[in-house]
Parts: sequence; C-alpha cells; structure tokens
Amino acid sequence: MFKRVNKLLIELPTPEYGDANAAAAVQDLLGGKFGEMSTLNNYMYQSFNFRGKKKLKPFYDLVASITAEEFGHVELVANTINLVQKGTTFTGDPDITPMQNATDKRNTNHFIASAQTALASDSMGFPWNGTYVFTSGNLVLDLLHNYFLEIGARTHKMRVYEMTDHPTAREMIGYLLVRGGVHILAYAKALEIATGVDVSKMLPIPNVDNNQFDHARKYEEQGVGNVLFTWNNEGDYEGIRKIWKGTNPLNGEPLVVEEGTPEGAPIPDLDELPEEFAPGIGPEEFQHIAKRLMENI
Repeated sequence: MFKRVNKLLIELPTPEYGDANAAAAVQDLLGGKFGEMSTLNNYMYQSFNFRGKKKLKPFYDLVASITAEEFGHVELVANTINLVQKGTTFTGDPDITPMQNATDKRNTNHFIASAQTALASDSMGFPWNGTYVFTSGNLVLDLLHNYFLEIGARTHKMRVYEMTDHPTAREMIGYLLVRGGVHILAYAKALEIATGVDVSKMLPIPNVDNNQFDHARKYEEQGVGNVLFTWNNEGDYEGIRKIWKGTNPLNGEPLVVEEGTPEGAPIPDLDELPEEFAPGIGPEEFQHIAKRLMENI
C-alpha cells in the first residue's frame, strides 16, 4: 500500500508571471514517453510483477522505493504546470471574452479541459498511454530498460530547460535533473551487481554535468545527488543499502541511504478562476457547504 504526505518534494517559487506556452512544453516531462508518468508506471508495474522478491530482495527494494519517489515527481511536475499558467486569462463577463488569450497558446486544451492545470498528456496534447510501460519479467532486461528510460528523461529535461527561462519551471527541472541522476546511477549499480558490467562508465549521458545548470547546481552542492531514500519508516526496503553503496563516480562523494522521505515543502494553493468556473463555489454556496460540514460532528 502507499501512504500519502501532503507536501511537495521541494518548494516551488510563486511565479510573478505566467507562460502558458512554457507550461505546454513542461507537459512533456509529465505525460511524454520519457515523462514522469512513464517512469512511475514502469517501476510501479515492475515492482508489482517482480518475481523472486525474497530471493532478489535488494533489486526489488530498489525498484519499489524508486516507484514511491516517482509519485512525488509526477506531483511536482503537475504543480509546476499549474503555477506556470498563472495570469494568462482574466476575470470578467463572458461577453468580453476573458479567455481570449488562450486561442494563441500552443495547448488550448489546458484552458478547455482542465481549467489551466496539468493534463495526462505530452507537449503536443497526445495522451499518455500504457504502451509506454515495459515489464518483461527479466531482471537484467528491466534494469537495462530503466537505465535507458532515466537517461531519456534526463535528456528531455535538459531540452525543456533550454526552451524556457521561467523560474518556476527551471526550479523543478533543476531538482529533477539531480534526482534523475541518482536513479540513473542506482540502476547502473544494480546492473553491475547483476552482471558484473560497469555501465556507470558511460555517464553522464548526455555528456553535460548537472553543475552547468544554475537551478541544478545548488542541489548538487547540497548533496541531493548522493542520497537514495527508502520512502518507508518500517525498514521494509533496507535492501537498497546493498546496491547504493560506495562513492558517486561523478563527484567522488559517499553514497547515502536515508530512511523515510525528504522533508518536503508546502503544496501550492491555486487561486480561484471564475472565468473557468473553477472551483465554481460562490460565497453563498460556500456558507451552505460549511454549515453542512459542521452538522452532526
């Protein structure tokens, strides 16, 4: 089962302006083939379907614990998309066309379908689909696939970073570049233990250090790229210590396993959008709701 914590992995800066086209680009990091919905569902189904969980426990623990982190990554990207669209439309009478600016944006579906919030689709509006999930049942093949998937995800994050200078988008991407690097190395080390082949010698791919990105550098300096979390406080996934050990080949620093989760940061509280009828609860309706909520307590 999963336990939910009402926090984001990091604090996202409140945007001073919106950029709906940047939000459309960031969508690929959520619902694209190499987006966070893909990493989440690949690892989640591999963990569900894992054969030999007891015999091969360190490998199962690795995939299972990273699965839990990927839920947080999906949440972080979705919240970024929500924040980056701030101020694109305005409140007013329907006849003055308060959402007139939406017709010039790349992803009009953000305005029509989801009240300017995240969608389960890529940057071109194509929906995420289950054919992106790879769960062969073969341990080495699945680990190799995950290694490749994380490298593809890293590449796409770098490209979107170069497409937008929006500070909220870049804060999220900088953090995920570092955490994605952790997962790449984790799967590389798992492959080395499983096969004897040190694929970490290929890293980084692309051959660009995270420190070249301003919004990633601070997380590298904080040691975020050396830590793997268990995402559990009961000792269930301690087997990752048998894989995540030694030093980080990219910076020479010790690798650390931390039980539990990161400290986290507040979830953004999105403003009401009357022009989108979202949430669509007026003052009088809210009073009635509040009264009914307090009944029979």
